[in-house]
Amino acid sequence: MNKTELVAAIASKTELSKKDAEKALKAFTDVIAEELKKGEKIQLVGFGTFEVSERAAREGRNPRSGEVMNIPASKAPKFKAGKALKDIVNEK
Repeated sequence: MNKTELVAAIASKTELSKKDAEKALKAFTDVIAEELKKGEKIQLVGFGTFEVSERAAREGRNPRSGEVMNIPASKAPKFKAGKALKDIVNEK
């Protein structure tokens, strides 16, 4: 499913226009991104948790040349599915 299909699905479930559904989806993703940028954690009970994971600086190797290189510390967004979402996905 791509973004256009997701917007159409949201519009049909909520009886909103596609334009309004797209605005709602954009607002949702913007708020998630802003909170993660601040280092906050977003918990949606029954769905999952969005949080920021810290990656330490480390040494790596260039696979082509074998040359050792330094990989700087970074932050990465992480999503952990909640129990209810896991249960839905694993239903038979």
